[in-house]
Formats: sequence, C-alpha cells, structure tokens
Amino acid sequence: MPTGRAELVEYRGDVTVDRAHRNHQLAGVVGRAAEQTNRRMLRARDAMDRAYAQPLDVPALARIAHVSEAHFSRIFRATFGETPHRYLQRRRVERAMFLLRETGLSATDICFKVGFESPGTFSRTFRDIVGRSPRAYRKEAVATDVPTCFTMAWMRPSA
Repeated sequence: MPTGRAELVEYRGDVTVDRAHRNHQLAGVVGRAAEQTNRRMLRARDAMDRAYAQPLDVPALARIAHVSEAHFSRIFRATFGETPHRYLQRRRVERAMFLLRETGLSATDICFKVGFESPGTFSRTFRDIVGRSPRAYRKEAVATDVPTCFTMAWMRPSA
C-alpha cells in the first residue's frame, strides 16, 4: 500500500523497507567486499616487494591473493593503476637505481641481481622507466648521505 513516498519506501508483502536503510546496508556489504579485495591485492603487492628478484608470474600472485588469474590482473590494475608486470618491473628498476648509485657492481650483475633474465631486457626496461640507460644513469647519479626514505621518494620512477 503506497503512501506517496515511493522514492523512500519499498513494499515487499507485509514488510516495509526504507530504501535509505537498505542502501546503507548494501554500502556496508560493498565496503567490506572492497576492503577484502584491497587486502588481497596488498598481500600480493607485498609479496612482489619482498621477492622482486625471484621469478614471479600472475598465476602465483593470483594464488597469493586467492583470486583467478584474469580477475587478479584486472583488480590489481584497478587498485594500483598499473599491471602486476609493470609494477614488478618498476620495483626492480628502483632497486637497480639504488645499486647503480651505491655500488660498483656492473650493470650486468645488477640486471641479474634484481631479477631480470637478460641484460637487453633490463636496459630497455630501465630506459623506458627512467629515461636514460643504466650506464648514463650511473654517470649522472651521485651517492649522497641523504636518508633513504627521501632518496626513494625523490628518485622513484613514474609509472
């Protein structure tokens, strides 16, 4: 029996449900689901941060996040703004930048140390992300006694 409040009240048999209350309940359910999804994606990203030098693939990361491979790639990109592969590449390049600045290791040694499988792929990916070759970066970069957190924020390559 409508009372003229069609936009606020929905009738289901004998039960009157206030739409605002129902929407609030649905928002809580959606909020919890989104929070759970974000936690799963963070779990996978943390695993990538810890094991960036290891061979990681989408199926392994999807298992960590407890979702399917296709869903993992789609949700990871929606959550963090880049694909899992690109995030891992950028993470490896960040570490390579540190090693180029702070150590005397060769670019080839650094390439394998941060998880790239070939020097060519490393050099091309480094140039795509940083804008210079590893060799040029090393020549221009100067190690300084600045706290690492500032260096990481300042030198972080853009996505």
